[in-house]
Amino acid sequence: MRLRFIDFFTALVCLPSCFQMSRVFVYGTLKKGQPNYFRMFNSTNGKAEFIASACTTEKYPLVIAGKHNVPFLLNIPGQGHRVNGEIYKVDDTMLKFLDDFECVPTMYQRTLISLEVKQWLGQTEGEETASRGSITEAFVYSTTSYQPDWPSLPSYESYDAYGDHGLKRGTVEIQQSSPLVIKALAQ
Repeated sequence: MRLRFIDFFTALVCLPSCFQMSRVFVYGTLKKGQPNYFRMFNSTNGKAEFIASACTTEKYPLVIAGKHNVPFLLNIPGQGHRVNGEIYKVDDTMLKFLDDFECVPTMYQRTLISLEVKQWLGQTEGEETASRGSITEAFVYSTTSYQPDWPSLPSYESYDAYGDHGLKRGTVEIQQSSPLVIKALAQ
């Protein structure tokens, strides 16, 4: 079977849109210098590219909770602080990995969030570039599934596993959204 010219042309036009990249805002252990950062660049997980540092346009409680001292962004707009983090451009494979890693939808939910750019480094040809102070959107992993006392915990602008909060992060291996792991993290 011969490939007709129109089919070839259509394939070329479709090619860029067939490989859509999504933006993801990370604020916890997946940031540079944090314990799970390596997961963002493990090619078996997919592709990720750092494009900007940013902060949420709205305040949210970023708390450290559970027996493993995991950072949780509580989906309670208007409380807490404007949260600092990083925006990555990720492919569908990485997005699927992150959904599994973050135990979506049981522990975290992936939603769109509005962000203020602090520094834009994204250099992809034909892609939007943003200047300091401009507003953009990205997916974020926040939670509506939390213990009743979590909103009253100290809230942070920025998470650092090695920070002066005095809460040592436990070692946790997430195994594809296991209900037992989810329950252990949330306690």
